[in-house]
Amino acid sequence: MSVGLTGGIGCGKTTVLHVFETLGVPCFIADDEAKLLYNDATFLDLVVQHFGNSILHPDGSLNRQVLAAIVFNDEEELGWLNRLAHPLVLQRFEAWKKAQGDVPYVIFESAILYEAGIDRQMDYVVDVYLEKEERMRRLLFRDNTTREQLETRMAAQMGEEEKRRRADFVVHNYEGNPRREQVLRIHQSLISRQH
Repeated sequence: MSVGLTGGIGCGKTTVLHVFETLGVPCFIADDEAKLLYNDATFLDLVVQHFGNSILHPDGSLNRQVLAAIVFNDEEELGWLNRLAHPLVLQRFEAWKKAQGDVPYVIFESAILYEAGIDRQMDYVVDVYLEKEERMRRLLFRDNTTREQLETRMAAQMGEEEKRRRADFVVHNYEGNPRREQVLRIHQSLISRQH
Protein backbone atom coordinates (compact mmCIF):
# COMPACT_ATOMS: atom_id res chain seq x y z
CA MET A 1 0.00 0.00 0.00
CA SER A 2 0.98 3.62 -0.53
CA VAL A 3 0.33 5.89 2.43
CA GLY A 4 0.58 9.65 2.09
CA LEU A 5 1.92 11.65 5.01
CA THR A 6 1.20 15.36 4.97
CA GLY A 7 0.72 18.42 7.15
CA GLY A 8 1.35 22.14 7.04
CA ILE A 9 4.78 23.73 7.19
CA GLY A 10 6.24 23.44 10.70
CA CYS A 11 3.79 20.80 11.95
CA GLY A 12 6.47 18.21 12.69
CA LYS A 13 6.11 15.82 9.74
CA THR A 14 9.80 14.89 9.93
CA THR A 15 9.49 13.85 13.59
CA VAL A 16 6.46 11.68 12.82
CA LEU A 17 8.20 10.24 9.75
CA HIS A 18 11.12 9.15 11.95
CA VAL A 19 8.72 7.19 14.17
CA PHE A 20 7.43 5.31 11.10
CA GLU A 21 11.05 4.67 10.08
CA THR A 22 11.85 3.15 13.50
CA LEU A 23 8.96 0.73 12.85
CA GLY A 24 10.72 -0.37 9.64
CA VAL A 25 8.42 1.48 7.24
CA PRO A 26 10.22 2.69 4.07
CA CYS A 27 9.70 6.45 3.68
CA PHE A 28 9.95 8.51 0.48
CA ILE A 29 10.40 12.27 1.00
CA ALA A 30 8.92 14.05 -2.02
CA ASP A 31 10.57 17.39 -1.29
CA ASP A 32 14.05 15.79 -1.26
CA GLU A 33 13.32 14.10 -4.58
CA ALA A 34 12.00 17.36 -6.06
CA LYS A 35 15.25 19.10 -5.06
CA LEU A 36 17.23 16.38 -6.84
CA LEU A 37 15.37 17.18 -10.07
CA TYR A 38 17.34 20.44 -10.29
CA ASN A 39 20.52 18.37 -10.69
CA ASP A 40 19.08 17.16 -14.00
CA ALA A 41 20.22 19.58 -16.76
CA THR A 42 17.09 19.04 -18.88
CA PHE A 43 14.76 19.81 -15.97
CA LEU A 44 16.77 22.86 -14.89
CA ASP A 45 16.82 24.15 -18.49
CA LEU A 46 13.01 24.01 -18.64
CA VAL A 47 12.75 25.92 -15.36
CA VAL A 48 15.27 28.56 -16.52
CA GLN A 49 13.48 28.94 -19.88
CA HIS A 50 10.30 29.70 -17.96
CA PHE A 51 11.60 31.90 -15.12
CA GLY A 52 14.74 33.38 -16.69
CA ASN A 53 18.40 33.49 -15.66
CA SER A 54 17.63 35.51 -12.51
CA ILE A 55 16.93 32.21 -10.70
CA LEU A 56 20.55 31.09 -11.19
CA HIS A 57 23.68 31.73 -9.17
CA PRO A 58 26.66 33.07 -11.19
CA ASP A 59 28.01 29.48 -11.38
CA GLY A 60 24.81 28.32 -13.14
CA SER A 61 23.33 26.45 -10.18
CA LEU A 62 19.80 27.12 -8.97
CA ASN A 63 19.26 29.97 -6.50
CA ARG A 64 16.49 28.33 -4.47
CA GLN A 65 15.71 31.49 -2.50
CA VAL A 66 15.05 33.53 -5.65
CA LEU A 67 12.85 30.79 -7.14
CA ALA A 68 10.95 30.39 -3.84
CA ALA A 69 10.35 34.16 -3.66
CA ILE A 70 8.77 34.01 -7.12
CA VAL A 71 6.58 30.93 -6.75
CA PHE A 72 5.36 31.52 -3.20
CA ASN A 73 4.10 34.95 -4.24
CA ASP A 74 2.43 33.86 -7.47
CA GLU A 75 -0.08 31.02 -7.48
CA GLU A 76 0.10 30.57 -11.26
CA GLU A 77 3.89 30.26 -11.26
CA LEU A 78 3.76 27.80 -8.36
CA GLY A 79 1.18 25.79 -10.30
CA TRP A 80 3.39 25.75 -13.40
CA LEU A 81 6.40 24.49 -11.43
CA ASN A 82 4.34 21.86 -9.64
CA ARG A 83 2.84 20.57 -12.90
CA LEU A 84 6.38 20.12 -14.22
CA ALA A 85 7.87 18.49 -11.10
CA HIS A 86 5.10 16.32 -9.65
CA PRO A 87 4.79 13.73 -12.45
CA LEU A 88 8.57 13.23 -12.33
CA VAL A 89 8.57 12.84 -8.54
CA LEU A 90 5.72 10.31 -8.79
CA GLN A 91 7.67 8.33 -11.41
CA ARG A 92 10.64 8.21 -9.03
CA PHE A 93 8.32 7.14 -6.20
CA GLU A 94 6.88 4.25 -8.22
CA ALA A 95 10.37 2.99 -9.14
CA TRP A 96 11.52 3.37 -5.50
CA LYS A 97 8.40 1.58 -4.22
CA LYS A 98 9.04 -1.44 -6.47
CA ALA A 99 12.58 -1.65 -5.06
CA GLN A 100 11.32 -1.87 -1.45
CA GLY A 101 10.43 -5.54 -1.73
CA ASP A 102 7.73 -7.21 0.33
CA VAL A 103 6.64 -4.63 2.91
CA PRO A 104 3.07 -4.01 4.14
CA TYR A 105 3.15 -0.35 3.10
CA VAL A 106 5.39 2.57 2.21
CA ILE A 107 5.08 6.26 3.07
CA PHE A 108 5.08 9.13 0.57
CA GLU A 109 5.73 12.33 2.54
CA SER A 110 4.69 15.65 0.97
CA ALA A 111 3.58 18.97 2.45
CA ILE A 112 1.41 19.56 -0.64
CA LEU A 113 -0.07 16.09 -1.08
CA TYR A 114 -3.63 17.43 -1.50
CA GLU A 115 -2.70 20.57 -3.41
CA ALA A 116 -0.85 18.47 -6.00
CA GLY A 117 -3.64 15.88 -6.24
CA ILE A 118 -1.22 13.15 -5.14
CA ASP A 119 -3.66 12.01 -2.43
CA ARG A 120 -5.61 10.30 -5.25
CA GLN A 121 -2.58 8.03 -5.86
CA MET A 122 -2.49 6.94 -2.18
CA ASP A 123 -4.43 4.18 -0.46
CA TYR A 124 -4.57 6.17 2.80
CA VAL A 125 -3.48 9.58 4.06
CA VAL A 126 -2.03 10.53 7.46
CA ASP A 127 -2.18 14.20 8.44
CA VAL A 128 0.19 15.66 11.04
CA TYR A 129 -1.70 18.41 12.82
CA LEU A 130 -0.42 21.29 14.91
CA GLU A 131 -2.29 24.54 15.39
CA LYS A 132 -1.04 27.56 13.45
CA GLU A 133 0.39 29.70 16.26
CA GLU A 134 2.55 26.86 17.56
CA ARG A 135 3.78 26.13 14.00
CA MET A 136 4.58 29.82 13.57
CA ARG A 137 6.51 29.89 16.88
CA ARG A 138 8.56 26.82 15.88
CA LEU A 139 9.33 28.14 12.39
CA LEU A 140 10.40 31.59 13.57
CA PHE A 141 12.77 29.86 15.97
CA ARG A 142 14.02 27.29 13.41
CA ASP A 143 14.22 29.22 10.12
CA ASN A 144 15.87 32.51 9.34
CA THR A 145 12.64 34.11 8.15
CA THR A 146 9.93 36.64 8.98
CA ARG A 147 6.33 36.18 10.06
CA GLU A 148 5.20 37.71 6.72
CA GLN A 149 7.24 35.19 4.68
CA LEU A 150 5.79 32.34 6.73
CA GLU A 151 2.24 33.67 6.26
CA THR A 152 2.84 33.71 2.48
CA ARG A 153 4.11 30.12 2.48
CA MET A 154 1.25 28.95 4.70
CA ALA A 155 -1.29 30.68 2.44
CA ALA A 156 0.09 28.67 -0.52
CA GLN A 157 -0.93 25.44 1.28
CA MET A 158 -4.38 24.02 1.95
CA GLY A 159 -5.82 24.97 5.34
CA GLU A 160 -5.08 22.66 8.26
CA GLU A 161 -8.73 21.99 9.06
CA GLU A 162 -9.39 20.87 5.48
CA LYS A 163 -6.37 18.55 5.52
CA ARG A 164 -7.47 17.08 8.82
CA ARG A 165 -11.02 16.56 7.54
CA ARG A 166 -9.85 14.75 4.40
CA ALA A 167 -7.23 12.49 6.05
CA ASP A 168 -7.83 8.88 7.03
CA PHE A 169 -5.65 9.29 10.14
CA VAL A 170 -4.49 12.32 12.13
CA VAL A 171 -1.44 12.63 14.40
CA HIS A 172 -1.90 15.47 16.91
CA ASN A 173 1.66 16.69 17.28
CA TYR A 174 1.67 18.97 20.29
CA GLU A 175 3.83 18.85 23.42
CA GLY A 176 2.69 16.21 25.87
CA ASN A 177 0.68 14.26 23.29
CA PRO A 178 2.54 10.97 22.77
CA ARG A 179 3.38 10.80 19.05
CA ARG A 180 4.86 7.32 19.17
CA GLU A 181 1.66 5.79 20.57
CA GLN A 182 -0.44 7.56 17.92
CA VAL A 183 1.85 6.33 15.13
CA LEU A 184 1.83 2.79 16.55
CA ARG A 185 -1.99 2.73 16.48
CA ILE A 186 -1.98 3.96 12.86
CA HIS A 187 0.72 1.43 11.93
CA GLN A 188 -1.29 -1.46 13.41
CA SER A 189 -4.44 -0.26 11.68
CA LEU A 190 -2.67 -0.02 8.30
CA ILE A 191 -1.20 -3.52 8.64
CA SER A 192 -4.66 -4.90 9.41
CA ARG A 193 -6.05 -3.21 6.25
CA GLN A 194 -3.63 -4.78 3.76
CA HIS A 195 -5.31 -5.62 0.45
